[in-house]
Amino acid sequence: MITSEEIKKRLWDGANELRGSMDASRYKDYMLGLMFYKFLSDKTIDTFRITSGMKQNTEQEVIEAYRENYAQYPEPLIEMMSGVLGYYVLPEHLYQTWISDIRSGEFEVQKVTDSLNHFERTIAVTGESDDFKGLFSSSTLDLTDTALGSNLNERSKNIKELVLLFADLNMVALQKGDVLGDAYEYLIGQFAMESGKKAGEFYTPSQVSEVMAQIVAKTKSIETIYDPTVGSGSLLLTVSKYLSEDEKKSLAYYGQEKNTATYNLTRMNLLLHGVRPEKMSINNGDTLAEDWPEDPQRPNEGVQFDAVVMNPPYSAKNWNKSNLKVSDPRFEVAGVLPPDSKGDFAFLLHGLFHLGQQGTMAIVLPHGVLFRGGAEGEIRKRLLEKNYIDTIIGLPDKLFTNTGIPVTILILKKDRPLGSPVLMIDASKTFVKEGKQNVLQEKDIARIVDTYAMRNKEAGYSHLATRDEIIENEYNLNIPRYIESIEEEIPQDVDAHLYGGIPYDNIAELKVLQESVPTIIKQALKEVRSGYVELTESMEEVTKKVLTDDHVIQKSKAVEQQLKAYMDKYWALLKTIDDVNAITELRDAMLTEIKELLLGFNHIDEYDGYQIIAEIWKDKLTEDTEIIALTDFYTAGRTRVPFMVTKGSGKTKREEQDGWVGSIVSTELIKKHLFNEDVSTIEEKETRLPEIDAELTELVEAAKVEESDEEVALSEALNDKEDAFTIGSVRSLLKEAPKGSTDFILLKKVEGLLNEKTSLNRDVKKLNQELKEATENRIEMLTNEEIDDLMHEKWFGSLVSKVMQLIENPLTEELAVLEQLQARYSDTLSTLEEESKQLEQELEEMMKQLVVSES
Repeated sequence: MITSEEIKKRLWDGANELRGSMDASRYKDYMLGLMFYKFLSDKTIDTFRITSGMKQNTEQEVIEAYRENYAQYPEPLIEMMSGVLGYYVLPEHLYQTWISDIRSGEFEVQKVTDSLNHFERTIAVTGESDDFKGLFSSSTLDLTDTALGSNLNERSKNIKELVLLFADLNMVALQKGDVLGDAYEYLIGQFAMESGKKAGEFYTPSQVSEVMAQIVAKTKSIETIYDPTVGSGSLLLTVSKYLSEDEKKSLAYYGQEKNTATYNLTRMNLLLHGVRPEKMSINNGDTLAEDWPEDPQRPNEGVQFDAVVMNPPYSAKNWNKSNLKVSDPRFEVAGVLPPDSKGDFAFLLHGLFHLGQQGTMAIVLPHGVLFRGGAEGEIRKRLLEKNYIDTIIGLPDKLFTNTGIPVTILILKKDRPLGSPVLMIDASKTFVKEGKQNVLQEKDIARIVDTYAMRNKEAGYSHLATRDEIIENEYNLNIPRYIESIEEEIPQDVDAHLYGGIPYDNIAELKVLQESVPTIIKQALKEVRSGYVELTESMEEVTKKVLTDDHVIQKSKAVEQQLKAYMDKYWALLKTIDDVNAITELRDAMLTEIKELLLGFNHIDEYDGYQIIAEIWKDKLTEDTEIIALTDFYTAGRTRVPFMVTKGSGKTKREEQDGWVGSIVSTELIKKHLFNEDVSTIEEKETRLPEIDAELTELVEAAKVEESDEEVALSEALNDKEDAFTIGSVRSLLKEAPKGSTDFILLKKVEGLLNEKTSLNRDVKKLNQELKEATENRIEMLTNEEIDDLMHEKWFGSLVSKVMQLIENPLTEELAVLEQLQARYSDTLSTLEEESKQLEQELEEMMKQLVVSES
C-alpha cells in the first residue's frame, strides 16, 4: 500500500536525483512524457485483461497472453484495442518490455525511441483521436539530447533509471481516486518552482488557480469551459474539482496553447485526470493571431462557453504580429485595439468574446490594466459602460515564480443587472512568506471567495464601487482609490503628551474589550480631566481580570462544548471512511462547518479557525484518510511500514531501512502514552549530561589559569585542540599525584565526571534503542481502545487549545494597545521638566566636586 503523498515524494526525489544539471523546465518533458507512456501501456494491458476475462491473472500472465494473441490475430486485436481505447501499444513496445530488457541487460535507448515513434505512427494511421497525436514527437522527447548524457552510455544509464522510477506503479489503479492526476499535477508544480521565470509558460500557482476556480465554479450551470492560454491545463482541472460528479461527467474542456511541448503536457494532464478524449478539444496555436475555436456557421459570434479562465503572458509585447484590425469580431466591443506594446486587454477581449451570456470569466493580469490610460483606458471605459466587469481582486506580489509584480484577478459577466456595483477586494496584504515567495493561505482563499459570493463590504478589505464613483474616478479602477488601508498606528495626541492621561477616544476604539468586559475596563480607569483617563491598576492586574472574567470563561465553555460535538461528529466519519473519492467532500464539510460554528461567536476570526482545520488536513488527515479508505481504521492502526533513510552521497547514495514506523499511529505518541516511564528515565539521564558538561567547563576554565601549582596538573590534562580533558592524560597524572593532594582531588573529580558522562551516554543509547524496538513491536499489538486514544490525540489533540487561543487573541491584542497608550503618555511636559531640573542639579553638584578636587 502506497499513498499519494509517498508517490509524490518518491517521484520528486527521483527527479531531483536523476536530472543532474539539466534545466527543470526541460527535464519535465522527459519525466512526465515517460510517466504518461507508462499509463498508456498499463491502460493497454488492463483493457486486454478485462476484454479477455483474465481479471484474476498476474500482470506478467496477461502480457504473455497479449503477446500470443497478437502473434496469432494481429489485425482483430488492433481493431478491438483501438475501438475501446482510441489507441494501442503493441507487446514489443510496452513500457513493461523496456523494464524486462533493463533487468535482463538487453536494454537499448533506440528501443524506447522506436516505441514512441511507433505509437505516433499508429495514431496517425488509425486517425482515432487527435488527442494523442504528437505527444512523443522528437522535438519534445529527443533521447539523443546531450543534456541527458554526453555519450550513449551515459544517456542509456540515465534513461534506464528514469524508466525504472515508474516500474512498480500501476497507473490504472492510481487513476482511481485521482491519485495519478494529483501526482502529475504535483510534479508540474514542483518543476515550475525549480524553473523560475520559465514556469510562466506552463503553470499557474495553485493558490491563484483556487481563487479563480472556486469563483467560476459558482456559475449556475457549467457544461463547457475554455482556457485560451491553457498551459498545463491546471486551471481547467481546478475548476472541475469544484463541480458535482454529474457536471464533471458532462463537462467539455477546451484550450489553446502556443508552445508545443506545453500543449502536449496539457493533453497528458487531462487524460491522466480521467478526462475522456471526446470531452477535450485542445489546440496547438497562437490564441491572438487567429481566433479559435470558431463556428463556421456563425463566424462573427464565436463559440460561446459557460466558463472562461485564463492566465495569459503579462503585458506581451508585439502581440499583433498578424496586423489584426479593430473590425476583428473579438475586439469590436472595445472600439479600439489594445496597444501593440501590451497585450493584456487583447487576451481579455478574446476570452470575453467567447463567454456565454450566463457564463463567468476569470483572468489574472498585472495591476496596470486597472489604471493605464490611452487605448487601455478607452477599453476599460467601454467594458464598464457595457457592465461586464463584475469583480476586481488585488493579490499580493511575489505569488508567481516568474514575476515579482502584484497581480489582479478580474471577474467578468455579461448578464449583470443594470446598476450593479463593481466589487473590489484588496487581498494584497493577507499572505505568509515561504522562502522568497508570498503565499495565500487556505483561510485567505476562503475569505476572498466568501466575500465574492456574499458581496460583502468590509472596511480596509472590500468595497462595492458604484457607477457614479467609477465615473468620478474617470474609469480608473486602481484599488487604493476605492479601499483605504486601515491605519494601524494610533495618532499621537499633543494634549496627552503635554498634560498626561490617555485620550478616551482611543479607549472607545478598543471594541473587543468594551463589548466583552466593559465593567473591568471602566473600573480600571479614572478621569483625570475631560476626555482623558488614566489606569488605576497595573496592566498585569487588568490582564488577569480580563482573561478570568466570567463572560470570557462562559464564552470559552460554550465554544468548547460545540467543538466537542464537532469533533465527535467528524471523529466517527473519519474512522469509517471507506472511499478515497469521498475524502475531498469530507474535508470540505469539516472546513465549512468550523467556519459556521465560529461565526456564532463575537470576536472570533472564523477564518483563523478555518486555517487550523486546513492545517490538520494538510499535516495529518489527507494521508491518514487515504490509508484508512484503502484498508480500515483499526487495520491501519496496527500496520507498520519500513522507515527509510538516505545514506551516503553521490554515487554511493542509497536508501536503507532503519526500523519501522506506524502506518497512521505515530511512534512518538506510542512512546509518550504507552512507554511514559521509559521516556522519563531517558530524559532524566539526558538532563544530567549538560550538567556534567557545565561542571567540566568550569574545571577547564580553571585549568587555563596557571597561577598555582594545583592548577598545573589540570592544565596538563587538557587537549588544547579540543579544549577538553583527555581521560588518558587524567589517569596518567593521577598515578603521579600524591593521594590527598589538591592535584589528586581535582583530577579525581574530572575522572569521575568523565566516567559518569561515558556511562550515561552508553545508557542513553542503549535505552533509546530498547525503547525504539519496544515501540516498533508494540504497533502490531495495539488494542482498538489504544488506537482510538492515540489517533484522537493525533488529529484533535491541539484543536481545543488552538481555538481557545482565538478567543484570547483579540483581547490580548487590545490589552497590548492599552499598555502602549499608557507608556506613550506616562511622561508629560511637567515630568520631563522635573527630570530636566533634577539632571541640571546633579550636573552642578558634579561640577562643584571637580572644582574642589582641582584645588
